[in-house]
Amino acid sequence: MNMAEMKTFIRLPAVIATTGLSRSTVLRAVKAGTIPAPIQIGPHAVAWDSGAVTQWQLDRIAASRPKS
Repeated sequence: MNMAEMKTFIRLPAVIATTGLSRSTVLRAVKAGTIPAPIQIGPHAVAWDSGAVTQWQLDRIAASRPKS
């Protein structure tokens, strides 16, 4: 894997800031499978793949636009 393919992990506060959703809404959406699930990065730590969160945002934007 080269540097261009490196993944960036973001923690829950960044997911909240990025999505504009509350903590409970993010966790509920993860459980429902409507937002990407976090990845275990340590024994007591999880983070989200920033690319997956960005893709979720793009999908939400596309879904909100009227079809031509």
